[in-house]
Amino acid sequence: MRSPATTPRRRFKARRWLIPPLAALVLALNPLLSPTAEAAIGGSFVDNLDSFDTGRWHKADNWTNGSMFNVGWRADHTWFSGGVMGINLDNATCPSGCSGKPYASGEYRSNDLFTYGRFEARLQAVKRPGTVTGFFTYTGPSDGQPWDEIDVEILGKNTTQMQTNYFTNGVGGHETVINLGFDASAGFHDYAIEWWNQGTINWFVDGKLVHQENGSRGALPTHPMRIMTNLWPGIGVDSWLDPFVYPGTPLTARFDRLKYTKY
Repeated sequence: MRSPATTPRRRFKARRWLIPPLAALVLALNPLLSPTAEAAIGGSFVDNLDSFDTGRWHKADNWTNGSMFNVGWRADHTWFSGGVMGINLDNATCPSGCSGKPYASGEYRSNDLFTYGRFEARLQAVKRPGTVTGFFTYTGPSDGQPWDEIDVEILGKNTTQMQTNYFTNGVGGHETVINLGFDASAGFHDYAIEWWNQGTINWFVDGKLVHQENGSRGALPTHPMRIMTNLWPGIGVDSWLDPFVYPGTPLTARFDRLKYTKY
């Protein structure tokens, strides 16, 4: 999402936030690596992730968000097999092959921007303190727009919970923690963001409404956004994510389906 150099991307809990720049920001901001948009506005689709559809998606490669993201994005760390897309987090060829970071991982991003509708992912998160498995929408300067974003984040320190958040014109601080009632790392579950032009954002888990924002805590996003998924370890945010210690073998987030329904 942002520029190779470093553009902080998103979030945060109460005061831990700052970072003007999800993975945030920088995320989407890489003008060199993302199709800029004048990008098309995409229509409804279902992708069962049987293979890499280059007409719809691209993989972040050979850059880093910097800031709290202690990882370099590598295209070869997003893979497809048996009807599942996986994102690996490891330390292979790092730091020289990882944009100077000690770890490598993947980020999957839509080519098009998408307007109001329902964004869905069926995924299995990573359980490991210090990590975030993310499914979110994002736009920013690389798309010629303000930084808008809507998040589903599962923190590896407690995979029985999900954190929601949104950013409008770079202003976040709208985090809410949802108790899932299950372990998101133990199997696949359905997560959905309903961005409704009637003035709400609704989050669903396995078809059940679990949270709603109506603008009472701050203006809601209005700009078309890309659909994105990623897996990353944090640095300098131990109070939020807990410290990350690499286990010595790759960590893998898995995605079984990505879907968008235009409203």
